[in-house]
Amino acid sequence: MFENPSLITRIAIGKGIGFLIGLSGFVALPYFWPEAGWMIRWGILFWYTTFGAIIGVFGIFTWHPVLHLPMPWWVRAPCLGAWLNFVLTFFAYDAMKAMLVSMFGVDGLFASPFWFCLEGAIVGLFIGYFATRFGGEGKETLNI
Repeated sequence: MFENPSLITRIAIGKGIGFLIGLSGFVALPYFWPEAGWMIRWGILFWYTTFGAIIGVFGIFTWHPVLHLPMPWWVRAPCLGAWLNFVLTFFAYDAMKAMLVSMFGVDGLFASPFWFCLEGAIVGLFIGYFATRFGGEGKETLNI
Protein backbone atom coordinates (compact mmCIF):
# COMPACT_ATOMS: atom_id res chain seq x y z
CA MET A 1 0.00 0.00 0.00
CA PHE A 2 2.82 2.44 0.83
CA GLU A 3 6.54 2.11 0.43
CA ASN A 4 8.15 4.27 3.11
CA PRO A 5 5.92 4.93 6.10
CA SER A 6 6.61 8.37 7.52
CA LEU A 7 5.04 10.45 10.25
CA ILE A 8 6.13 13.63 8.46
CA THR A 9 4.28 12.48 5.33
CA ARG A 10 1.17 11.71 7.39
CA ILE A 11 1.24 15.16 8.99
CA ALA A 12 1.90 16.90 5.66
CA ILE A 13 -0.98 15.10 3.96
CA GLY A 14 -3.29 15.81 6.89
CA LYS A 15 -2.34 19.49 6.98
CA GLY A 16 -2.63 19.80 3.20
CA ILE A 17 -6.10 18.29 3.03
CA GLY A 18 -7.15 20.20 6.15
CA PHE A 19 -5.86 23.43 4.58
CA LEU A 20 -7.88 22.80 1.41
CA ILE A 21 -11.04 22.10 3.42
CA GLY A 22 -10.41 25.18 5.58
CA LEU A 23 -9.73 27.28 2.49
CA SER A 24 -13.02 26.20 0.96
CA GLY A 25 -14.76 27.27 4.18
CA PHE A 26 -12.83 30.55 4.21
CA VAL A 27 -13.94 31.36 0.68
CA ALA A 28 -17.50 29.98 0.81
CA LEU A 29 -18.63 31.14 4.25
CA PRO A 30 -19.61 34.71 3.23
CA TYR A 31 -21.98 33.25 0.61
CA PHE A 32 -23.77 31.13 3.23
CA TRP A 33 -23.53 33.54 6.16
CA PRO A 34 -23.00 37.16 5.08
CA GLU A 35 -22.44 38.27 8.69
CA ALA A 36 -19.33 36.09 8.96
CA GLY A 37 -16.41 38.17 10.10
CA TRP A 38 -12.75 37.78 9.32
CA MET A 39 -12.01 36.12 12.67
CA ILE A 40 -14.47 33.28 11.99
CA ARG A 41 -13.15 32.81 8.46
CA TRP A 42 -9.49 32.75 9.52
CA GLY A 43 -10.44 30.50 12.42
CA ILE A 44 -11.98 27.94 10.05
CA LEU A 45 -8.89 27.98 7.86
CA PHE A 46 -6.51 27.48 10.80
CA TRP A 47 -8.82 25.01 12.56
CA TYR A 48 -8.96 22.53 9.70
CA THR A 49 -5.25 22.84 9.00
CA THR A 50 -4.55 21.94 12.62
CA PHE A 51 -7.32 19.31 12.52
CA GLY A 52 -5.54 17.52 9.66
CA ALA A 53 -2.17 17.69 11.43
CA ILE A 54 -3.62 16.14 14.59
CA ILE A 55 -5.20 13.30 12.66
CA GLY A 56 -1.86 12.75 10.94
CA VAL A 57 0.01 12.62 14.25
CA PHE A 58 -2.39 10.14 15.79
CA GLY A 59 -1.62 7.66 13.02
CA ILE A 60 1.20 6.21 15.12
CA PHE A 61 -1.34 4.77 17.58
CA THR A 62 -2.79 1.50 16.32
CA TRP A 63 -3.83 0.24 19.77
CA HIS A 64 -5.86 2.02 22.43
CA PRO A 65 -3.42 2.70 25.28
CA VAL A 66 -5.93 2.02 28.08
CA LEU A 67 -8.41 -0.48 26.66
CA HIS A 68 -5.76 -2.44 24.70
CA LEU A 69 -8.01 -2.72 21.67
CA PRO A 70 -7.00 -2.25 18.05
CA MET A 71 -7.70 1.19 16.59
CA PRO A 72 -7.60 0.99 12.79
CA TRP A 73 -7.53 4.27 10.89
CA TRP A 74 -11.23 4.01 9.98
CA VAL A 75 -12.13 4.02 13.70
CA ARG A 76 -9.43 6.37 14.99
CA ALA A 77 -9.75 9.20 12.44
CA PRO A 78 -13.57 9.67 12.54
CA CYS A 79 -13.66 9.46 16.35
CA LEU A 80 -10.88 12.02 16.63
CA GLY A 81 -12.51 14.28 14.03
CA ALA A 82 -15.89 14.12 15.77
CA TRP A 83 -14.25 14.85 19.13
CA LEU A 84 -12.29 17.81 17.79
CA ASN A 85 -15.40 19.35 16.23
CA PHE A 86 -17.38 18.66 19.41
CA VAL A 87 -14.83 20.68 21.36
CA LEU A 88 -14.97 23.44 18.74
CA THR A 89 -18.77 23.46 18.93
CA PHE A 90 -18.65 23.54 22.71
CA PHE A 91 -16.52 26.69 22.74
CA ALA A 92 -18.02 28.48 19.71
CA TYR A 93 -21.64 27.40 20.17
CA ASP A 94 -23.21 30.85 19.76
CA ALA A 95 -21.41 31.69 16.53
CA MET A 96 -22.13 28.27 15.04
CA LYS A 97 -25.78 28.44 16.09
CA ALA A 98 -26.16 31.86 14.43
CA MET A 99 -24.54 30.55 11.25
CA LEU A 100 -26.76 27.47 11.01
CA VAL A 101 -29.93 29.40 11.81
CA SER A 102 -29.00 31.88 9.09
CA MET A 103 -28.48 29.02 6.64
CA PHE A 104 -31.31 26.61 7.56
CA GLY A 105 -33.81 28.68 9.57
CA VAL A 106 -34.83 28.41 13.22
CA ASP A 107 -36.77 25.17 12.76
CA GLY A 108 -34.47 23.68 10.16
CA LEU A 109 -33.26 20.11 10.47
CA PHE A 110 -29.63 21.22 10.68
CA ALA A 111 -30.13 24.11 13.11
CA SER A 112 -28.17 22.42 15.90
CA PRO A 113 -24.44 23.19 15.95
CA PHE A 114 -23.73 19.65 17.07
CA TRP A 115 -24.12 18.53 13.45
CA PHE A 116 -20.52 19.72 13.19
CA CYS A 117 -19.56 16.56 15.11
CA LEU A 118 -20.81 14.43 12.22
CA GLU A 119 -19.04 16.73 9.77
CA GLY A 120 -15.83 16.30 11.78
CA ALA A 121 -16.19 12.52 11.63
CA ILE A 122 -16.61 12.61 7.85
CA VAL A 123 -13.69 14.99 7.33
CA GLY A 124 -11.60 12.93 9.77
CA LEU A 125 -12.36 9.75 7.83
CA PHE A 126 -11.35 11.46 4.58
CA ILE A 127 -8.08 12.81 6.00
CA GLY A 128 -7.34 9.55 7.82
CA TYR A 129 -7.73 7.54 4.63
CA PHE A 130 -5.29 9.61 2.60
CA ALA A 131 -2.81 10.01 5.46
CA THR A 132 -2.75 6.24 5.97
CA ARG A 133 -2.74 5.44 2.26
CA PHE A 134 0.27 7.60 1.49
CA GLY A 135 2.00 7.98 4.86
CA GLY A 136 1.46 4.61 6.51
CA GLU A 137 0.51 4.04 10.12
CA GLY A 138 1.89 2.60 13.31
CA LYS A 139 5.26 2.90 14.98
CA GLU A 140 7.09 2.24 11.73
CA THR A 141 6.19 5.79 10.69
CA LEU A 142 8.61 7.12 13.31
CA ASN A 143 11.68 5.95 11.32
CA ILE A 144 13.70 5.28 14.46
